[in-house]
Amino acid sequence: MSSSQPVAAPNSASRNRLLLVVYTAAIFTSALLLFSVQPLFTKMVLPRLGGSPAVWSVAMVFFQSLLLGGYAYAHYLMQLRSRLVPIVVHLLLLIVALLTLPLSIASGWGTPPESGYAFWLLGLFAVSIGLPFFALAANNPLLQAWFVRTGHPNGHDPYFLYASSNIGSFLALLTYPVLLEPMFSLRTQNLIWTSGYGLLILLIAGCGVLLLKSPPIAVIEPGADAIDAPAPSWALRARWIFLAAVPSGLLIAVTAHISTDVAAAPLLWVLPLSLYLLTWVLVFQSRPLLPHSWVLMLQPLAIAGVVVLLAVGGEQNLLLTLGGHLLCFFIIAMACHGELARQRPAARYLTGYYVALSFGGMVGGLFAGLIAPFTFSWIAEYPILIAFAVLCRPSLPERYSGWARWYWIALVIAAVALIAPSYTTGKLFTWIEAQRVYVVSTVAVVGIVAAILLRADRLKLVAITVLALALIRFYPADDGRVETVRSFFGVHKIVVTPNGQYHVLMHGTTIHGAEKYLNDDGTPVTGRPEPISYYYKDGGIGQAITAVRARKGAPLRVAVIGLGSGSLTCASAPGEDWKFFEIDQSMVDTAKDPKYFSYIQKCEPDVKPVIGDARLTFAKEPDGVYDLIIVDAYSSDAIPIHLATEEAMEIYKEKLAPQGAVVMHVSNRHLELASVVVGIADANDMKSWVYSEDSGRDNEYIFSTNVVISAHDAADVGSIATSSQWALTEANDDQRVWTDDYSNVLGAVWRRLRDGDN
Repeated sequence: MSSSQPVAAPNSASRNRLLLVVYTAAIFTSALLLFSVQPLFTKMVLPRLGGSPAVWSVAMVFFQSLLLGGYAYAHYLMQLRSRLVPIVVHLLLLIVALLTLPLSIASGWGTPPESGYAFWLLGLFAVSIGLPFFALAANNPLLQAWFVRTGHPNGHDPYFLYASSNIGSFLALLTYPVLLEPMFSLRTQNLIWTSGYGLLILLIAGCGVLLLKSPPIAVIEPGADAIDAPAPSWALRARWIFLAAVPSGLLIAVTAHISTDVAAAPLLWVLPLSLYLLTWVLVFQSRPLLPHSWVLMLQPLAIAGVVVLLAVGGEQNLLLTLGGHLLCFFIIAMACHGELARQRPAARYLTGYYVALSFGGMVGGLFAGLIAPFTFSWIAEYPILIAFAVLCRPSLPERYSGWARWYWIALVIAAVALIAPSYTTGKLFTWIEAQRVYVVSTVAVVGIVAAILLRADRLKLVAITVLALALIRFYPADDGRVETVRSFFGVHKIVVTPNGQYHVLMHGTTIHGAEKYLNDDGTPVTGRPEPISYYYKDGGIGQAITAVRARKGAPLRVAVIGLGSGSLTCASAPGEDWKFFEIDQSMVDTAKDPKYFSYIQKCEPDVKPVIGDARLTFAKEPDGVYDLIIVDAYSSDAIPIHLATEEAMEIYKEKLAPQGAVVMHVSNRHLELASVVVGIADANDMKSWVYSEDSGRDNEYIFSTNVVISAHDAADVGSIATSSQWALTEANDDQRVWTDDYSNVLGAVWRRLRDGDN
């Protein structure tokens, strides 16, 4: 600092405390709003696209992209030498954004197109909440830059405020499903959020006033915070982008993997995102809880752990597998973010640093959330990003440089020896396939540990990781997998059992349909296929169809929401009119392909399912025409909530013919849904009977089912009203009815845990 510059008196201790409290409160509140608006608005959008988990992935891409815009805006605003202009401009932006609240879906965006869902969603988010989210996104870097200029003693290193920001994000994420969603309707949540936005404007105005009253000398001029601090090179900026992109993409990839191949459980996306935010909190602490050197030592082992878990597959111990993936993700993200924290620049380059971080986050999100689903037929982005994570390690000199040439020779020999047998049918192939877990685990663990001990460079670690991941693809954990089908709405597997007797449609570890292709003596099944899995004739759905058919005494007119493998096409009788509604075109293509399933080909070859979300397409059907409506639209164990609300049941009721009935399939490993359906039926003056009989024949692909049938009178459901297998069930007065404005997934999870399978 030049001796000719005036020296301002330092802030008093009380003023410093006030600065810290106000700025921390503003940053914390901003982050709280930023991350609570994500599940809030995403939940508002879900009914437009069937509750697909991919809606959350696209939402993440949008939020990350707009975060970049907000950070860039903050960066360029702080290039102005005036103190007053950035404060006035940003407050005006916040006030204009406030005028667009409360949150709502923009007019003209009520109906999604027939294709291009992802880009339609991005547009919907942009026009609906783009402005308030953009203003929130700019707050973190902008307020930190203001704090630097207040003259506070900690102003030279304001990155600790980033930890406060992420604590707010972390709490918002955890409290939403636990407190906000169960306690308040969407409308009330929206009003609370809008009030919080108004409070934030007052806090930011207070930050601006404190900045304007700070000593002029506190303004950061070149060299004022770090004498001769060089500007970050473009290579370093590129490194920041890469270090931010890998864990950001990995967040979406690991969420997709555990939701597809481990457990498609509700609220599962909260866990990896919470850990992701926690890593930011930990690495930007003044004294990190986990030393970065420790994390770097653990990172290769975490990468090896992911390889082993991928080799084992998702059908082993559920909690152990899920916990393993999340722990490994946490360590890998900690290593990447720790490197970012270690390489943070002087405070004068703070806003540019955050622009690089947000740009990297957007790139990773775009790859995993938009590009990968349209490029790969399986969750290939997960192993790809695991390999990239190795490159996030700092460069270290090799301990034994002479071994490098032998390493590559040995790797080529190992690759040929282990991969080549997959192209043959010999004994070696059979042995490696049978021992795939041990082979892949040995290659991953021994190779990576040896590379660490020899202090191998990053390229060698990447090479051994890629070899181990390639072995998983050549020798998959799923016996008999014939193909993976991926669309915007998820990843499905068509599996042939080892003896070829059954073709099975799976989403992760959940079976959604099966067909018997061979008899027990090995001869092909001929004639009309018999529906099995959840749809066998003596099960809940089969009994409901039989009872309504007998009650009417004439051919039925039936609407089925959800196609699956096409099993229910073979539940129709001659002369009946069955109409199917399906949101996912890839499922229609799969069900119609006889190499996968033959139900449609042999029973209803001319069926043309209506494509689109059933709440939108089925609502256009004429009133009073269907004798039976079957709702079986579960793409996973996470249900499309908007098909199980009071308003949805009202639509179903309107479409029923006199004496018609609604059947809802509510089998679910994670949620208790029967009471939900009973409640929404009761709200529409309908009676409900619940079926929860155990088939006792799960080994024959005939599964236990939970089914609810609802109708106006007992006579409408025929023999079901007097059957001992069906229980007339009253609505629970203590349980709030699900509506489009209110649902409580956590409550359904709790009831399942409390009651078990009873």
